[in-house]
Amino acid sequence: MPRFALLLLCCLLTACVFGRQDTNDPLDAVTIRGFVPGTTTAREVVERLGAPSDVVQLARRTAYRYDAASTKSTFLALIVVNFGNQDTRSDRLWLFFDEKDVLTHYGASFGTHRTQYALPWEDVHETADNEVRDAARAGVQQR
Repeated sequence: MPRFALLLLCCLLTACVFGRQDTNDPLDAVTIRGFVPGTTTAREVVERLGAPSDVVQLARRTAYRYDAASTKSTFLALIVVNFGNQDTRSDRLWLFFDEKDVLTHYGASFGTHRTQYALPWEDVHETADNEVRDAARAGVQQR
């Protein structure tokens, strides 16, 4: 009976936990590429993307910030040793408008699709993994 109790105790003290948290929807690169500096207005941007996360007044000019984030967490709890890892990636878009609310330029980065579950000894920045995820987000089929 003591062996069974020890085995039961060991099973109860070990665990594997996975978690995921997303903030906002990932940004759509196709929609963003449709914005044309010099012709796209702030109104058109808001109609396509919704309300910005932040609006910054730059003298008579304005900047809109849109962002999204994805976090994946893993945790391995053993009896004596515990391991955990958290990978957070984000999409961010800055759009700059002149005093007439016409788009002058923008900058974007896309990373939410690269988030992955991994333990501390795994490399979450492997080029091959990122290429596959980039192609999947762009809708390109891998062979």
